[in-house]
Formats: sequence, structure tokens, C-alpha cells
Amino acid sequence: MSAALIIDCSITMAWCFEDEATVAASIIQDRLDNETALVPSHWYLEVANVLAISERRNRISPTSSAEFLTWLASREIESDSEAQGRAFDHLLPLCRAHRLTAYDAVYLDLALRRRLPLASLDDDLRAAAESLGLEVLGR
Repeated sequence: MSAALIIDCSITMAWCFEDEATVAASIIQDRLDNETALVPSHWYLEVANVLAISERRNRISPTSSAEFLTWLASREIESDSEAQGRAFDHLLPLCRAHRLTAYDAVYLDLALRRRLPLASLDDDLRAAAESLGLEVLGR
């Protein structure tokens, strides 16, 4: 199945934590019942890091983390691994131009390359994507 949209960690974690949930995030979550999402390879590390920190802070239990990861694993999520080869020539200029972290620039670069909508709750990333004419989902 071909990817229909790119999801970032911020939108993903809105599906995990009720206090971060939005109507728009729920709509995107529902889309994953029938559509494939695309993520950069570091997305898995970002999600794991948020869960690890949240467990440490007693925001979520290891059991709830495991249930969320089981749900994520049941979705069609494709991974793109081109970031490391694009880090210096493509990502760094995006970081400079849009004042983004390299982690966020990867999502922007992926959306530009694949011409797919970007689902994010991150204001800076959303603004950068919109300024480049990309479709942005999540608010």
C-alpha cells in the first residue's frame, strides 16, 4: 500500500495521552484504519523516548505503553531511511531556513520529497510546511 500521509511524533503521542488529544488528531488516527502512514526512521526512537520519559514521570504505566505500542504495530506505518544521506545537504539548510531541529526537518524533507500531507501538532514544523506550500493536518 502506498503512503497517504506523514505522521510526526507529536501527532502520534496525542493518540496516547488523553490530555494531548484533539479532534483533528482523532480524525488522523481514524484514517490509519484504512490508510498507510509514512515516518522517518527516527520516529520510532522519538516515540520510545516519549514513552520512557512518561513512564519515569508516572504519566503512563509500562502496561499502557505496551498497549499503545501494540496498537501502533497494528497500523500500516512505512519507514523512510534516507535522512542520513540527506543530513548535511538537505536537512541542515531546512533547519537554518525554518529554525527547526534536525529531527523536525526530517519530517519536512520527507513531506517535500514525497509530496504528502504532514500531520503534526508542532507549531514551528507546521508553519515551515505551510510556508513551503505543503498540506498540513492536525489542528
